[in-house]
Amino acid sequence: MSEPPESSRIICCIGDIHGYITKLQNLWSNLENTINPSQFKTATIIFLGDYCDRGPQTRQVIDYLISLPTRYPNQKHVFLAGNHDFAFAAFLRLLPPPLDGSDFCDGWKEFEESEEREGWFNGDGYEKMHLQGRRWSGKIKAKFNVAKGTEYQGSIYDAGPTFQSYGVSHGSADLVNAVPDEHKKFLADLVWVHEEDDVFINTDDGVKCCKLIAVHAGLEKGVDVKEQMKILKARDTRIPKVQPLSGRKNVWDIPEELSASPTIIVSGHHAKLHVEGLRLIIDEGGGYPDKPVAAILLPSMKIIRDTDVLAK
Repeated sequence: MSEPPESSRIICCIGDIHGYITKLQNLWSNLENTINPSQFKTATIIFLGDYCDRGPQTRQVIDYLISLPTRYPNQKHVFLAGNHDFAFAAFLRLLPPPLDGSDFCDGWKEFEESEEREGWFNGDGYEKMHLQGRRWSGKIKAKFNVAKGTEYQGSIYDAGPTFQSYGVSHGSADLVNAVPDEHKKFLADLVWVHEEDDVFINTDDGVKCCKLIAVHAGLEKGVDVKEQMKILKARDTRIPKVQPLSGRKNVWDIPEELSASPTIIVSGHHAKLHVEGLRLIIDEGGGYPDKPVAAILLPSMKIIRDTDVLAK
Protein backbone atom coordinates (compact mmCIF):
# COMPACT_ATOMS: atom_id res chain seq x y z
CA MET A 1 0.00 0.00 0.00
CA SER A 2 1.45 3.39 -0.99
CA GLU A 3 -0.81 5.65 1.05
CA PRO A 4 -3.04 5.13 4.09
CA PRO A 5 -6.77 5.40 3.43
CA GLU A 6 -8.04 8.94 3.84
CA SER A 7 -10.38 7.74 6.57
CA SER A 8 -7.53 6.30 8.67
CA ARG A 9 -7.62 7.71 12.17
CA ILE A 10 -4.87 9.66 13.80
CA ILE A 11 -3.12 7.97 16.69
CA CYS A 12 -0.96 10.19 18.86
CA CYS A 13 1.43 8.67 21.40
CA ILE A 14 2.72 11.09 24.04
CA GLY A 15 5.92 10.45 25.97
CA ASP A 16 6.74 10.82 29.66
CA ILE A 17 5.58 14.12 31.18
CA HIS A 18 7.16 13.82 34.63
CA GLY A 19 5.40 16.68 36.40
CA TYR A 20 5.97 19.45 33.82
CA ILE A 21 2.61 21.13 33.26
CA THR A 22 3.87 23.86 30.91
CA LYS A 23 5.52 21.28 28.66
CA LEU A 24 2.27 19.30 28.55
CA GLN A 25 0.19 22.38 27.77
CA ASN A 26 2.57 23.54 25.04
CA LEU A 27 2.75 20.07 23.49
CA TRP A 28 -1.04 19.76 23.47
CA SER A 29 -1.34 23.18 21.82
CA ASN A 30 1.18 22.15 19.15
CA LEU A 31 -0.70 18.93 18.50
CA GLU A 32 -3.96 20.82 18.17
CA ASN A 33 -2.37 23.24 15.72
CA THR A 34 -0.63 20.52 13.69
CA ILE A 35 -3.37 17.94 13.23
CA ASN A 36 -6.33 18.62 10.93
CA PRO A 37 -9.12 19.87 13.27
CA SER A 38 -11.63 17.20 12.27
CA GLN A 39 -9.01 14.47 12.78
CA PHE A 40 -7.81 15.93 16.07
CA LYS A 41 -11.38 15.95 17.33
CA THR A 42 -11.62 12.16 16.90
CA ALA A 43 -7.97 11.17 17.47
CA THR A 44 -6.84 8.34 19.69
CA ILE A 45 -4.43 9.80 22.26
CA ILE A 46 -2.20 7.31 24.04
CA PHE A 47 -0.25 8.65 27.01
CA LEU A 48 2.74 6.38 27.57
CA GLY A 49 2.99 6.86 31.36
CA ASP A 50 5.17 8.58 33.96
CA TYR A 51 3.03 11.61 34.76
CA CYS A 52 4.64 12.21 38.16
CA ASP A 53 8.04 12.85 39.82
CA ARG A 54 11.09 14.95 38.87
CA GLY A 55 9.15 17.99 37.63
CA PRO A 56 7.44 20.27 40.16
CA GLN A 57 3.79 20.10 39.07
CA THR A 58 2.53 16.50 39.26
CA ARG A 59 -0.75 17.65 40.81
CA GLN A 60 -1.45 20.09 37.96
CA VAL A 61 -0.45 17.50 35.34
CA ILE A 62 -2.95 14.98 36.68
CA ASP A 63 -5.64 17.69 36.87
CA TYR A 64 -4.99 18.44 33.20
CA LEU A 65 -5.12 14.79 32.14
CA ILE A 66 -8.34 14.20 34.06
CA SER A 67 -9.94 17.15 32.25
CA LEU A 68 -9.28 15.86 28.72
CA PRO A 69 -12.23 13.44 28.28
CA THR A 70 -14.67 16.23 29.19
CA ARG A 71 -12.93 18.85 27.04
CA TYR A 72 -12.52 16.50 24.05
CA PRO A 73 -15.41 14.04 24.34
CA ASN A 74 -14.99 12.59 20.83
CA GLN A 75 -11.35 11.67 21.34
CA LYS A 76 -10.27 8.32 22.74
CA HIS A 77 -7.86 8.72 25.66
CA VAL A 78 -5.63 5.92 26.91
CA PHE A 79 -3.60 6.43 30.07
CA LEU A 80 -0.85 3.85 30.56
CA ALA A 81 0.84 3.26 33.89
CA GLY A 82 4.51 4.10 33.97
CA ASN A 83 6.79 2.66 36.62
CA HIS A 84 6.66 5.98 38.50
CA ASP A 85 2.85 6.07 38.44
CA PHE A 86 2.74 2.42 39.55
CA ALA A 87 4.94 3.26 42.53
CA PHE A 88 2.91 6.39 43.37
CA ALA A 89 -0.27 4.27 43.32
CA ALA A 90 1.47 1.63 45.44
CA PHE A 91 2.27 4.18 48.14
CA LEU A 92 -1.36 5.33 48.17
CA ARG A 93 -2.49 1.68 48.52
CA LEU A 94 -4.39 1.81 45.23
CA LEU A 95 -2.98 -1.31 43.58
CA PRO A 96 -5.24 -4.35 43.25
CA PRO A 97 -4.22 -7.20 45.59
CA PRO A 98 -2.07 -10.01 44.17
CA LEU A 99 -4.15 -12.49 42.19
CA ASP A 100 -2.65 -15.48 44.00
CA GLY A 101 -3.65 -14.23 47.43
CA SER A 102 -0.08 -13.53 48.52
CA ASP A 103 0.95 -10.45 50.51
CA PHE A 104 2.89 -7.54 49.00
CA CYS A 105 5.59 -8.05 51.61
CA ASP A 106 6.39 -11.41 50.01
CA GLY A 107 7.97 -9.45 47.16
CA TRP A 108 10.39 -7.50 49.36
CA LYS A 109 12.84 -10.34 49.97
CA GLU A 110 14.16 -10.53 46.42
CA PHE A 111 15.43 -6.94 46.66
CA GLU A 112 16.11 -6.60 50.40
CA GLU A 113 19.86 -6.06 49.88
CA SER A 114 18.94 -2.62 48.47
CA GLU A 115 16.73 -1.59 51.42
CA GLU A 116 19.36 0.27 53.42
CA ARG A 117 20.94 2.04 50.44
CA GLU A 118 17.56 3.11 49.06
CA GLY A 119 16.11 3.95 52.47
CA TRP A 120 12.78 2.20 51.95
CA PHE A 121 9.72 3.76 53.58
CA ASN A 122 9.03 2.42 57.09
CA GLY A 123 6.24 4.77 58.16
CA ASP A 124 2.52 4.29 58.64
CA GLY A 125 1.11 1.52 56.47
CA TYR A 126 4.39 0.15 55.14
CA GLU A 127 3.63 -3.39 56.35
CA LYS A 128 1.04 -3.90 53.60
CA MET A 129 2.76 -1.87 50.89
CA HIS A 130 4.05 -3.09 47.53
CA LEU A 131 7.84 -2.95 47.21
CA GLN A 132 7.76 -0.11 44.67
CA GLY A 133 5.67 2.08 46.99
CA ARG A 134 8.31 1.70 49.69
CA ARG A 135 11.14 2.48 47.27
CA TRP A 136 9.25 5.45 45.78
CA SER A 137 8.68 7.14 49.13
CA GLY A 138 12.01 6.16 50.69
CA LYS A 139 14.95 8.43 51.43
CA ILE A 140 17.98 7.40 49.40
CA LYS A 141 21.31 7.83 51.13
CA ALA A 142 23.28 8.87 48.06
CA LYS A 143 22.77 12.48 47.00
CA PHE A 144 23.98 12.20 43.42
CA ASN A 145 22.68 9.95 40.65
CA VAL A 146 25.86 9.13 38.75
CA ALA A 147 24.02 7.46 35.86
CA LYS A 148 21.89 10.54 35.18
CA GLY A 149 24.33 13.20 36.31
CA THR A 150 21.69 14.77 38.56
CA GLU A 151 20.91 15.11 42.26
CA TYR A 152 18.39 12.65 43.67
CA GLN A 153 15.16 14.33 44.69
CA GLY A 154 14.19 12.47 47.85
CA SER A 155 14.10 8.87 46.64
CA ILE A 156 15.47 6.65 43.92
CA TYR A 157 12.34 7.62 41.96
CA ASP A 158 12.90 11.39 42.47
CA ALA A 159 9.48 11.50 44.13
CA GLY A 160 10.18 14.52 46.34
CA PRO A 161 8.57 17.04 43.93
CA THR A 162 5.40 14.92 43.76
CA PHE A 163 4.97 15.06 47.53
CA GLN A 164 5.64 18.80 47.43
CA SER A 165 3.08 19.38 44.67
CA TYR A 166 0.43 18.07 47.10
CA GLY A 167 1.74 20.27 49.92
CA VAL A 168 3.51 17.65 52.06
CA SER A 169 7.15 16.84 52.69
CA HIS A 170 8.86 13.93 50.97
CA GLY A 171 8.19 10.57 52.58
CA SER A 172 5.24 11.81 54.64
CA ALA A 173 2.35 9.40 55.15
CA ASP A 174 0.13 12.51 55.00
CA LEU A 175 0.27 12.24 51.21
CA VAL A 176 -2.44 9.55 51.38
CA ASN A 177 -4.93 12.16 52.64
CA ALA A 178 -3.54 15.03 50.56
CA VAL A 179 -4.16 13.41 47.16
CA PRO A 180 -7.73 14.16 45.96
CA ASP A 181 -10.10 11.27 45.34
CA GLU A 182 -10.29 12.01 41.60
CA HIS A 183 -6.48 11.71 41.38
CA LYS A 184 -6.60 8.41 43.26
CA LYS A 185 -9.21 7.13 40.80
CA PHE A 186 -7.03 8.21 37.87
CA LEU A 187 -4.01 6.36 39.28
CA ALA A 188 -6.06 3.29 40.22
CA ASP A 189 -7.53 3.03 36.71
CA LEU A 190 -4.25 3.24 34.75
CA VAL A 191 -3.81 0.32 32.36
CA TRP A 192 -0.52 -1.56 32.02
CA VAL A 193 -0.87 -2.31 28.31
CA HIS A 194 -3.05 -1.17 25.42
CA GLU A 195 -3.67 -2.79 22.04
CA GLU A 196 -5.02 -1.34 18.79
CA ASP A 197 -5.75 -3.24 15.58
CA ASP A 198 -5.53 -1.92 12.01
CA VAL A 199 -3.11 0.91 12.71
CA PHE A 200 -1.56 2.43 9.59
CA ILE A 201 2.06 3.55 9.64
CA ASN A 202 4.35 5.05 7.02
CA THR A 203 7.52 2.99 6.54
CA ASP A 204 10.42 2.92 4.08
CA ASP A 205 8.57 0.07 2.34
CA GLY A 206 5.33 2.00 2.03
CA VAL A 207 2.29 2.07 4.27
CA LYS A 208 1.72 -0.91 6.54
CA CYS A 209 -1.39 -1.95 8.42
CA CYS A 210 -0.25 -3.18 11.82
CA LYS A 211 -1.26 -4.21 15.26
CA LEU A 212 -0.08 -1.73 17.91
CA ILE A 213 0.92 -2.59 21.47
CA ALA A 214 1.56 0.33 23.82
CA VAL A 215 3.40 -0.46 27.06
CA HIS A 216 5.50 1.88 29.16
CA ALA A 217 8.93 0.23 28.84
CA GLY A 218 8.42 -2.60 26.33
CA LEU A 219 7.98 -6.35 26.15
CA GLU A 220 10.66 -8.63 27.54
CA LYS A 221 12.75 -10.66 25.14
CA GLY A 222 13.00 -14.36 25.85
CA VAL A 223 9.69 -14.40 27.74
CA ASP A 224 6.49 -15.72 26.17
CA VAL A 225 4.56 -12.73 24.81
CA LYS A 226 1.16 -14.25 25.53
CA GLU A 227 2.14 -14.77 29.15
CA GLN A 228 3.42 -11.19 29.41
CA MET A 229 0.20 -9.83 27.92
CA LYS A 230 -1.85 -11.94 30.32
CA ILE A 231 0.02 -10.51 33.32
CA LEU A 232 -0.22 -6.95 32.01
CA LYS A 233 -3.92 -7.11 31.21
CA ALA A 234 -4.65 -8.65 34.62
CA ARG A 235 -2.41 -6.07 36.36
CA ASP A 236 -0.84 -8.87 38.40
CA THR A 237 0.69 -7.08 41.39
CA ARG A 238 2.31 -10.15 42.99
CA ILE A 239 5.36 -9.28 40.84
CA PRO A 240 7.71 -6.97 42.79
CA LYS A 241 9.26 -5.45 39.65
CA VAL A 242 7.15 -5.53 36.48
CA GLN A 243 9.70 -5.62 33.65
CA PRO A 244 7.41 -4.26 30.88
CA LEU A 245 6.97 -1.15 33.03
CA SER A 246 10.52 -0.80 34.34
CA GLY A 247 13.00 -2.87 32.32
CA ARG A 248 15.79 -1.42 30.21
CA LYS A 249 17.88 -3.43 27.74
CA ASN A 250 15.68 -6.49 28.19
CA VAL A 251 12.63 -4.65 26.80
CA TRP A 252 14.32 -2.49 24.16
CA ASP A 253 13.65 -4.66 21.08
CA ILE A 254 10.49 -6.16 19.65
CA PRO A 255 10.28 -9.84 20.72
CA GLU A 256 11.07 -12.17 17.82
CA GLU A 257 7.79 -14.03 18.09
CA LEU A 258 5.95 -10.85 17.03
CA SER A 259 7.83 -10.69 13.72
CA ALA A 260 5.37 -13.06 12.03
CA SER A 261 2.86 -10.24 11.60
CA PRO A 262 3.64 -6.50 11.62
CA THR A 263 3.40 -5.25 15.21
CA ILE A 264 4.26 -1.77 16.43
CA ILE A 265 5.59 -1.59 19.98
CA VAL A 266 5.41 1.96 21.34
CA SER A 267 6.86 2.95 24.71
CA GLY A 268 8.26 5.82 26.72
CA HIS A 269 10.50 5.28 29.78
CA HIS A 270 13.98 5.13 28.27
CA ALA A 271 14.88 8.85 28.21
CA LYS A 272 15.47 8.58 24.47
CA LEU A 273 13.72 9.25 21.19
CA HIS A 274 14.29 6.07 19.17
CA VAL A 275 12.37 5.20 16.03
CA GLU A 276 13.58 2.06 14.28
CA GLY A 277 11.21 0.15 12.06
CA LEU A 278 8.10 -0.63 14.11
CA ARG A 279 9.83 -0.04 17.48
CA LEU A 280 8.91 3.43 18.72
CA ILE A 281 10.43 4.81 21.95
CA ILE A 282 9.07 8.26 22.64
CA ASP A 283 10.71 9.71 25.75
CA GLU A 284 12.92 12.54 24.61
CA GLY A 285 12.46 14.45 27.87
CA GLY A 286 13.23 11.76 30.45
CA GLY A 287 12.12 14.14 33.18
CA TYR A 288 15.03 16.51 32.59
CA PRO A 289 14.05 20.19 32.94
CA ASP A 290 15.88 21.24 29.77
CA LYS A 291 14.65 18.50 27.43
CA PRO A 292 11.38 18.45 25.47
CA VAL A 293 8.33 16.26 25.88
CA ALA A 294 7.64 14.61 22.52
CA ALA A 295 4.79 12.83 20.76
CA ILE A 296 4.59 10.76 17.58
CA LEU A 297 1.70 10.86 15.14
CA LEU A 298 0.55 7.82 13.19
CA PRO A 299 0.35 7.10 10.32
CA SER A 300 2.68 9.99 9.37
CA MET A 301 5.44 9.19 11.96
CA LYS A 302 5.77 12.94 12.52
CA ILE A 303 7.42 13.96 15.81
CA ILE A 304 5.89 16.90 17.66
CA ARG A 305 7.59 18.54 20.65
CA ASP A 306 6.49 21.05 23.24
CA THR A 307 9.37 23.25 22.12
CA ASP A 308 8.30 23.42 18.46
CA VAL A 309 7.60 26.95 17.25
CA LEU A 310 4.87 26.54 14.68
CA ALA A 311 4.39 28.88 11.74
CA LYS A 312 1.29 31.02 12.08
